[in-house]
Amino acid sequence: MHLREGEHILKIFHHHPTPFVLNVGKIIIGIFPFFLMLYLFGPSMTTAAYVWAHVIIVGIFIMILAYHSLVYWMDRMIITNQRVVYINWKHITVRDEDETELNDIQDIHTKERGLLAAIDAFDYGVFKLQTASHTTAITFDDAPDPEGIRQYIYSIKPN
Repeated sequence: MHLREGEHILKIFHHHPTPFVLNVGKIIIGIFPFFLMLYLFGPSMTTAAYVWAHVIIVGIFIMILAYHSLVYWMDRMIITNQRVVYINWKHITVRDEDETELNDIQDIHTKERGLLAAIDAFDYGVFKLQTASHTTAITFDDAPDPEGIRQYIYSIKPN
């Protein structure tokens, strides 16, 4: 993303950390059967093979976790004084960049978790920004405080 002449960044939003922690939990649950199999087959393996198998499984777990972390935390929504830009990393080498001018924003929809949104740990949801063509220009999943983002954009948006 390159800034235009006279444009400056007002705020940057990243994903909320709670969904990331829940996904890490899923990864840990997914790797548990591999350690269980090692435990069951451990007596029939040599000590060196048993240790190397653990090292390999932990190494794969660390690589999966690092990849997932990079893709999750590199996503961001940038609000400038002229436009809203959403950078969405699909994979470590592929990213989508969507943008819309502040003047073109027609509607902003937010979806949160109801009463749980009152608790900061669960105050995340979906932020959808629509332009005049009534197509969704930007969809930011796991946005922190989507209602707060909406109010912020409306407060800076020129009439």
